[in-house]
Amino acid sequence: MTGNSSFVIVVGFDGSESSQNALNWAMDEARQRNGELRLITVWNKPPMAWYPAVLETAAGEIAAEDSPQSIAENLQADALKTATAEGLAATGQLVHGDSPAAALLDAARHADLVVVGSRGHGGFPGLHLGSVSSQVLSHAPCPVLVVRPRAS
Repeated sequence: MTGNSSFVIVVGFDGSESSQNALNWAMDEARQRNGELRLITVWNKPPMAWYPAVLETAAGEIAAEDSPQSIAENLQADALKTATAEGLAATGQLVHGDSPAAALLDAARHADLVVVGSRGHGGFPGLHLGSVSSQVLSHAPCPVLVVRPRAS
């Protein structure tokens, strides 16, 4: 355990179904250990890759597309509301960067456990273990739990 009295669980959360499963598992673990959750959400905006899109709806209204940062903020805020509504101590950290694995490994230095989903939004849906989960599993300084989807 870390130096403080609370069991610290870092959770990688990107809004994917896999990360939601990881969050659910981490919330159950935090309840059992009287632990604290730290949600890490990484967002990036490659240069020149995103411009706000302004769309006209069928009703003639104008709607603007959310930025990657505001999408990440909203995802994390919703996840934190869920955790705190269940009486859990939870904090979040938004990280702007290209490497979710690096952000999770950095947070893991002050954690007792890291929980990640088996895969996120990556482009190879047939893989059983995504690149972020694999890197965290291989390099974390504390135990890592990879949450896989339930068998159908």
